Amino acid sequence: MADISHRMTSQPQQAWDKNASSSAPVRRRKVLVLGSTGSIGTSAMKVARDIPDRMEIVGLAAQRSVDTLVAQVAETGVKQVCVTDEDAARRARELLPQDVRVFAGNGGLVEIVRESDADMVLVAIVGVAGLAPSLEAIERGMDLAVASKEILVMAGEAVMSSAARKKVSVLPVDSEHNAIFQCLEQRDPSHTRRLLLTASGGPFRKAAAADLEHVTVAQALKHPTWNMGRKITIDSATLFNKGLEMIEAHWLFGVPMSRVDVVVHPQSIVHSMVEFVDNSVLAQLSHSDMCFPIQYAVTWPARVPNNLPPLDFAKLATLHFEAPREDVFPALRLAREAGDAGGTLPAVMNAANEVAVEAFLASRIKFTAIWETVERVMQEHTNVAHPVLDQLVEADAWARRATTRHLA
Repeated sequence: MADISHRMTSQPQQAWDKNASSSAPVRRRKVLVLGSTGSIGTSAMKVARDIPDRMEIVGLAAQRSVDTLVAQVAETGVKQVCVTDEDAARRARELLPQDVRVFAGNGGLVEIVRESDADMVLVAIVGVAGLAPSLEAIERGMDLAVASKEILVMAGEAVMSSAARKKVSVLPVDSEHNAIFQCLEQRDPSHTRRLLLTASGGPFRKAAAADLEHVTVAQALKHPTWNMGRKITIDSATLFNKGLEMIEAHWLFGVPMSRVDVVVHPQSIVHSMVEFVDNSVLAQLSHSDMCFPIQYAVTWPARVPNNLPPLDFAKLATLHFEAPREDVFPALRLAREAGDAGGTLPAVMNAANEVAVEAFLASRIKFTAIWETVERVMQEHTNVAHPVLDQLVEADAWARRATTRHLA
């Protein structure tokens, strides 16, 4: 284990003192939410309502859902927002009070970070757009709560090294990585053997390989557990979502890809596990609600009461686990190859997958063509080691062009 585990041990210890909880000062985080109108953003709004003494939202950013954003501004009273779609930004300026400053475009995401008095930035933007504002937040000494896999998949080396240099925390909001984060806290990194990411298995967990050739968009969008956006739901069906999480865990916790494994757990109650060198395993359990990991990222290292439902073990009946079928779902193998190679290859894998998923959602390619296309583009790429931001952006753009060419 590397950076994040080390930083946890360097934090003030009063929150861990069992006798200090009642007298310890309450820390209220000022949070800038990038991606406020999506599922993570709306869950963050719920958390802020639930623990107002611990969390204050001071800025919001969305792509084009102006009506939702206007309602969020009315609720929070923020004076700074960003709308990345230029037409939607013009409409937002017409609808919002004149004292609310509206930043526009992807460049506006960097501007709102630069102008904000937040001490934490919650990044829940899909794709490469979240990378530049994340690096800006780190440079400004803001903690980063990461809900966008692409940030660490594309630029894990740059993000984690910058965070270490600026001595800021990178806190995972994905339920799986947040679970691992909780299991690892205050433990010697050398005692860890494996990280075990749990996967629901998606809607085709039991499907025969031959049947996947005929999967429809409607079938792929029927996730058995989570209510998510279209792209991430397809990623869950192909297991690319879990592959991206493997690379994310590799960078977050400083472990080699060989020590990051996946186990299928369709109930999604155990959110992930850590296996230690003495063969014991710690797991984090809760109901499937993103409010849990969001709250813990905001209040860490403290634990704060809330209105979320507790587990009733008598009603859980059984918890089932099985190995993923990597021969049927090659996404895990491709992700392991990309993570091992590092450099620009993870960015290429991610971008190629995004374009292929868009093509599938438009019914232009079959379901299995998603990973077939991603593999061809990865094989075609000339990897660049230790890339800087411009090289990552170029690799992303190259992969999108190459994928579009293959699909054509």
